Amino acid sequence: MFKITNLTFKDILRIEQMAIEKGKVTSIIGESGAGKSTLLKMLNLLLSPDSGSITYEGQELTARSPITHRREVVMLGQQPVIFEGSIKDNLEIGRKFSGKDPSDEDTLKEALAFVKLDKELDQSAEELSGGEKQRLALARVYLMEPECFLLDEPTSSLDDGTEDEIINRFIEMVKGKTVIMVTHSNDIAERYSDQVITLRKQKKGTHDEG
Repeated sequence: MFKITNLTFKDILRIEQMAIEKGKVTSIIGESGAGKSTLLKMLNLLLSPDSGSITYEGQELTARSPITHRREVVMLGQQPVIFEGSIKDNLEIGRKFSGKDPSDEDTLKEALAFVKLDKELDQSAEELSGGEKQRLALARVYLMEPECFLLDEPTSSLDDGTEDEIINRFIEMVKGKTVIMVTHSNDIAERYSDQVITLRKQKKGTHDEG
């Protein structure tokens, strides 16, 4: 799905070759400052490399419309965006951004159940805790039904047991889609990934993929 060749970005990333397979789960691990979040932003057209190329389905990423690309490749950042309004509003807005018809209430409730968020749809989203907001955002991107999910530490606010359960449920629910996930947990990466990529911090301030 993605192929990276001779990519450099400031003193944050240096990747000679990287390939991410379609329909597989790829985890990206590595120490803080190794460029993991930066890489996801590049795959979502939020940043551009200083040199080198990234292709998506054989097409240069820079040639794609950002709107079209972000409907197919949806990113969930470390600090999830929560919109003003209810939990239902926050779930529905993802479908709207993706140009899809609204989901019915049963589907919305099922999405909340699978991320273990026991809340009413009409409850204010802004009243949720940090971990609850993270789960709400994960349910929202799930409902967007993209071809590829870019997840940056999607369950970092949860305890280990809950994190494992939700990642397991999510991977099962989106089976067949491409998932690219930055995670702090080597155990999660090894348990649920088809491919694990490690970004390593280099002594001279550059980073590469191993």
